[in-house]
Amino acid sequence: MQVPGERAVPQEGWRNARGRPSLAEVFGSIATRPSGTLWQKLLAFLGPGYLVAVGYMDPGNWATSLAGGSKFGYALLTVALLSNLMAILLQALCARLGIGAGRDLAQACRGAFPRYVSWPLWIVAEIAICATDLAEVIGTAIGLNLLFGIPLELGVLITALDVFLVLWMQNLGFRWIEAFIVTLLGVIAVCFAIQIALADPQWGAVIRGFAPTTDIVTNPDMLYLAIGIIGATVMPHNLYLHSGVVQTRRFGESVEDKREAIKLATLDSTIALMFALLINASILILAAATFNKAGKTDVAELEQAHAFLAPLLGSAIAPTLFGIALLCCGMNSAVTATLSGQIVMEGFIDIRLPPWARRMVTRAIAIVPAAIVTIWYGEAGTAKLLILSQVILGLALPFSIVPLVMFTADRRKMGELVAPVWVTALAVLTAAVLIILNIKLIYDQVIG
Repeated sequence: MQVPGERAVPQEGWRNARGRPSLAEVFGSIATRPSGTLWQKLLAFLGPGYLVAVGYMDPGNWATSLAGGSKFGYALLTVALLSNLMAILLQALCARLGIGAGRDLAQACRGAFPRYVSWPLWIVAEIAICATDLAEVIGTAIGLNLLFGIPLELGVLITALDVFLVLWMQNLGFRWIEAFIVTLLGVIAVCFAIQIALADPQWGAVIRGFAPTTDIVTNPDMLYLAIGIIGATVMPHNLYLHSGVVQTRRFGESVEDKREAIKLATLDSTIALMFALLINASILILAAATFNKAGKTDVAELEQAHAFLAPLLGSAIAPTLFGIALLCCGMNSAVTATLSGQIVMEGFIDIRLPPWARRMVTRAIAIVPAAIVTIWYGEAGTAKLLILSQVILGLALPFSIVPLVMFTADRRKMGELVAPVWVTALAVLTAAVLIILNIKLIYDQVIG
């Protein structure tokens, strides 16, 4: 039975019907402009991309960018740029799947594969979200500790309250969630702008850092950190998230309407991911201009960075700004992880519970293991836990990235909105590179 306000979904090429629409409470709740200038139309689509961008600047990315900047200066900026370009391509495919097929990635997996395939994929996706939450819980807890002296264990428990924040804002309307995310991203940007102004980096070296260098391949230590930066960039939960939240927009049913919606949603995510690149590059530039310049080449932990900033920059406000940015980043990531958990559980197994119960269940599945592990390891183990979370995400990545490329390249499933051949070719190359680099990173972590 069709849900009121639900868009028609093509069934050809799919084994099963879609069932409940993605994020049913806010599905198609935001009107778009059928006419007007490109900018006017784009304004209605701006939002989902920034929720996705949050995942590209989580505490796991902070750790790898800090390590890369402190050890090798500005040289790894080119790797941050490359990984961002890969992310832009993959997120564009997510928007195409959500709009063109009318399914998020979890619904698509359930609709394309038999249960003995889709259920293991669901379990892997839940494990990936737990790993994502692990990094976000740690980041938020460290931010609370640095700013307010709250013990790490208590900070972990406080992060569980984000589910109520999401419930409250979603009752107000999905635009409130997007506004909350964008506001915190603005705070993060201001914090880093001030810190970089205080650090006064060598801008010539910054520009040269975006140019490729053979040192990345010939220097094993630099290669290792480069793989870490790329491996920490594209995360499985973001692929599920984007294919779901893009369906909060209300657009026409015709192929042309959907084609335009795909273009606008892709512009939204591309602009947002360029902003994410700006933040990640800022972290690396800050580390290069302070720690590397002062000869501190082994800074990888967030607490270390916070402690070193004041004496190196000569300003007491610098570590406070770092802590504020970290806390905002952790809060942002926690909100988007809550939505990802809902999309994954509903999409794969189509559970039917009241909205509050569904969010509590999906959030508990993700945060309880993260909280237990964090409390068990304590403050001394935060860096190890961040590395562990990246290893788990690397293992889980192929199980989401491969189906995404398969579905968007399948004309039976996508119809006239199938991805162009050149886009699919680039996506296959990107997927292969990411999978190979993640396997190498995991091998080095486990064996090395």
